[in-house]
Amino acid sequence: MTIHNGYHAFDFADLSAREAYKVMIGTIVPRPIAWVTTISPDGIANAAPYSFFNCLSADPPILALGVENKPDRSFKDTAYNIRMTECFTVNIVDRANVAAMSVTAANFAPQVDELQMAGLTAVAGDRVACPRIAEAPVAFECERYLGISVSSAREIILGRILRAHIREDIIDPDTFYSDHEKLDALGRMGGNGYAGTFDYFDLPTPSVEDVPHPGKKHITVGNS
Repeated sequence: MTIHNGYHAFDFADLSAREAYKVMIGTIVPRPIAWVTTISPDGIANAAPYSFFNCLSADPPILALGVENKPDRSFKDTAYNIRMTECFTVNIVDRANVAAMSVTAANFAPQVDELQMAGLTAVAGDRVACPRIAEAPVAFECERYLGISVSSAREIILGRILRAHIREDIIDPDTFYSDHEKLDALGRMGGNGYAGTFDYFDLPTPSVEDVPHPGKKHITVGNS
């Protein structure tokens, strides 16, 4: 590590995996949370939250999960179930469900149904074999599109969205605009931290003609 012009410079080649993880999760924030539901080949439902998650493409509609393997490099239930069934559902976490989401993050044995442990309701998927969470405000039914083993410790899973379930008070079906206050989604911060999405402002993309010339004062936004 070096210090230059007021910045710490970290060479990731010199960091341990744990140190790199802490640097990333503390600064790449807030990260959306994928509350992933799957089903085992034996029919046992599984639920677990992942914050290495985002949407990557709308055409085709693709989202991505980063799933860490167990310390012995065997697959976690989520990754194993997706490999075996070729499907999963991403449920969005809102403030009302944060306590239940936290329960599903516990390290239960594979034969335990996390949805039952958290007092949640499983709803059968329309297009996939695995359930969605009835209490979640949004759920995306996905088929496995591609799996990328980036190392023995982690896999990136791309899923193609087949169907979305969005609570009726959140989205306008004519304009397809969603109300972020009704959604009340949570994001993941570093450590044990979470952040809400109510700190919100609009900022239209300017035209080239509206961009200030160098040296002129730029527009301030939000709480600046």
